Amino acid sequence: MASVHAIPSVEEEFIFTSGAKTKLLIGGGIGLAMVLIGAFLLANGSGHEAAEAAHGAAAGAAEHGEEAAHAGNWMTRIWANIWVNAVYFTGISVIGMFFISYNYLAEAGWSAVFKRIPEAMPAFLPVTFVIMLVTFFLGGHDLFHWTHEELFDPGNKLYDPIIAGKQSFLNTPFFLIRMVIYFASWYLLWRILRNLSLEEDRIGGTTNYYKSIRYGTAFLVVFAITSSTSAWDFVMSIDTHWFSTMFGWYTLASWHVSGLAVITLTVVTLREMGYLRAVNNSHLRDLGKFVFAFSIFWTYVWFAQFLLIYYANLPEEAIYYRSRFSGYGGIYQAPFFINLFLNFFFPFLVLMTRDSKMTHSILKVACWSVLIGHYFDFYTNIMPGSVGANGGFGPVEFGFILIFVCAFIWSVSSQLTKANLIPRNHPMLEESLHHDIA
Repeated sequence: MASVHAIPSVEEEFIFTSGAKTKLLIGGGIGLAMVLIGAFLLANGSGHEAAEAAHGAAAGAAEHGEEAAHAGNWMTRIWANIWVNAVYFTGISVIGMFFISYNYLAEAGWSAVFKRIPEAMPAFLPVTFVIMLVTFFLGGHDLFHWTHEELFDPGNKLYDPIIAGKQSFLNTPFFLIRMVIYFASWYLLWRILRNLSLEEDRIGGTTNYYKSIRYGTAFLVVFAITSSTSAWDFVMSIDTHWFSTMFGWYTLASWHVSGLAVITLTVVTLREMGYLRAVNNSHLRDLGKFVFAFSIFWTYVWFAQFLLIYYANLPEEAIYYRSRFSGYGGIYQAPFFINLFLNFFFPFLVLMTRDSKMTHSILKVACWSVLIGHYFDFYTNIMPGSVGANGGFGPVEFGFILIFVCAFIWSVSSQLTKANLIPRNHPMLEESLHHDIA
C-alpha cells in the first residue's frame, strides 16, 4: 500500500565534491601511468617476442582459415584497447537514452524518481565519438582489414573477392558518414529530451512531458536501426569475412544489460551517500528484475547465435568461434568462458531470490559482475580479429579501463549537478513516490 511509505522531500541537489574529483583525477592518472608502462613494455618486447607472435598468428590463420594474421605491432594493441573501451562505453551511454525513451513511450511512472541518472549518461557520447574518430583515422588501418585498398584490386595478389563484394558498404567515406549519423542522431535527440526535462522542472505542466514522449518514440525508431548497423560497423566488420544476422540484437542486448547495471549501481551508490531518499525497495527490486531478465535475454541471444552456427557448421561462420576456442594458442579461451560465467551464471544465481533484488550488497556484486563480464564480451568480440596472437591482459588493458571508468563517472557526476536530482515536476512523480509492489 502507498501509505506504508514516508515520502521525503524531493528537493535534492547532487554535490560533485572536490574530494571526489581528486579521486577521479588520481584514478585517471594511475590509469595513464599503467598505459605508458604497458606501452613501454610492449614496445621493448617487440623484437623476438613480436616475431614469434606474428609467426603464431600466421600459423593460426593458416590453420583456421582466417582472413588475415592480424599480427600487427604493439601499437595495434593500443588502438584495439581504445576501440574496445570506446565501443563499450558508447553503448552504456546511449542506453541511458534508450531507457528513458521506452519509459516515456510506455508512460511508465515507476522510474520517474531516479530518471536523472539515465538522463545523465548520454552526455559521455561526444567523448567516445571523438576518441573513436581519432582512433579510426590513426589506427583504423591496423584494426579494420577492409581498409586495405589492395583487397579491392582484382589485379593485386592480395585481392579478396569476399571483402571486395562488400565494398559498397565497407569503405572509409561511408563508414565515417554512418559514424557521424549515429552519434549525431543519438546526441541531438538526447539534448532535446534533456532540455525538455529541465524546462519541465522549471515551469511544470504536461506540455513538455508529451513532447518528450514524441521525441523518445522518435529515438526508439532511430535506435532500432542504428543499434544494429553500428554493431556491424564497430564490431562485426573487424572480422570482415564473418557475419551473423543476429549480431545487432546480440550487441544491443549486451549494451542494454550493461547500461541497466550502471543505472542500478548508481542508484544504490547514491542511496548509500544519502541521496535519492525517495527511492524505495520496490524501485530497487524492479531494477534488479531488469538486470536479471536482460542477463537471461543476452544469454538467449548468445546461445541462439552460437547454436545456429554450430548446427550449420559452415566454415565461414564456424571460424569465428573456433578462433576464440582454440585459435592463437588458446589465449582467448579463458575470457570467452569468463564472459559466460559473469554475464549469465553468476547474476542468474545471485539475483534469483526476491529479496536479493533489493539488497544493496547483492545488487552491487551482481551489477559489477555484469559490467566486468560484458567488458570481456566486447574484448572477445574485438581483440581476436584486430590483434590476433598479440592479445593479452596487462597494464595497458587495466590502464585504459581505469581511464574510461573515471572519465565516465566524471561526466555523469557533472550532469547530475545541473538539475534537481529528482525531477520535481514530472507528471508521474507522485506515482513513482508511492511505487509499491507486493
